[in-house]
Amino acid sequence: MTQTELTIEHEVGLHARPAALFVETAARFSSTITVENLSTASGAVNAKSILSLLTSGVGHGHRIRITADGADESDALQALHQLVEGNFGEIRKL
Repeated sequence: MTQTELTIEHEVGLHARPAALFVETAARFSSTITVENLSTASGAVNAKSILSLLTSGVGHGHRIRITADGADESDALQALHQLVEGNFGEIRKL
């Protein structure tokens, strides 16, 4: 099992398009992947479920913990880390 902690910089957090991209990326991997909103101390949710991810309430500036467990856990975390750090493919607004 591996994990990473990141800050969500996208202006809407993990809502709508960013959440869909996150779930789409997580679904490419066989590992079990969860996301925990550290800013609100909510429990871990299934990163492959759009409804679970949306109800976790991850907003702009929130810290999250992504945990992956399985054969491709390192690749999964790397892909999700790049997605978040790359602001979901959007230019950051100043």
